[in-house]
Amino acid sequence: MQFSKKLFLTAAFAAGVFAAAAGQAQESAKPAAGGSEVAAKVNGVVISKAKLDFAVQQRVAAGQQNSPELQAAVRDDLVNRELLAQEAKKKGLDKNPETAMQVELAQQSVLVGAYIQDYLKNNPASDEDMKKEYDRIKSEAGDSEYKARHILLESEDEAKKMTAELKKDPKKFAKLAEKSKDTGSAKQGGELGWSPAGRYVPPFADALKKLKKGQMTDKPVQSQFGWHIIMLEDIRPIQNFPAFDQAKPQLQQQAQQQQITKMVSELRAKAKIE
Repeated sequence: MQFSKKLFLTAAFAAGVFAAAAGQAQESAKPAAGGSEVAAKVNGVVISKAKLDFAVQQRVAAGQQNSPELQAAVRDDLVNRELLAQEAKKKGLDKNPETAMQVELAQQSVLVGAYIQDYLKNNPASDEDMKKEYDRIKSEAGDSEYKARHILLESEDEAKKMTAELKKDPKKFAKLAEKSKDTGSAKQGGELGWSPAGRYVPPFADALKKLKKGQMTDKPVQSQFGWHIIMLEDIRPIQNFPAFDQAKPQLQQQAQQQQITKMVSELRAKAKIE
């Protein structure tokens, strides 16, 4: 059983741009010492050994194997980039307002990533907090898991009409699910697979737990995503709930996302935003 929420379920981290920036910063290695050493010169402009080492370490952090061939390839790439940058400056492209804005945004992204990396380093998620969250999720999951289908529609009226149609012929469920707003499950006839009720948003979970095997909701269920028609295909004791150590990486990521969201909210509260 996966320890993650489905696409249409409880919303996760809203400030994704900050998490992405943090991830980039965490994957980047620090430049090596010896910045005065020269790796190459391009029309008199020095590419330092430290810059080359830094670029190589970024490639290694992304999964490439460090080797003389990689270092040579990265050196060539840095030379080509310097040549192109020099030509761009000759044409005055660095003075172009749109280009300058892109440079400013790129610089800002690096600073954001560095700040978030530093913040998380100095404010690590504690094992105690992660264990509490793990226990909460496990408690919400309950002892059973459900194999369900659903159809998600925009309006209550549309959902009521489809519910009436399905009551006449429940075998149409998979076909009518093609009209579902949840495009992922729509391709599978509305199939959601096995999940504990606690994995779903409360209105959906509550309705699911009231159904018996083979039953469909008598009326549409509203959530923040729209109107659901739910069918319970089967129920069984919960299988293979992950141990804390297995879930810890995802719990840590979730805790970090929450920390960043809180930190940004606090900064906004103290800032003068007009």
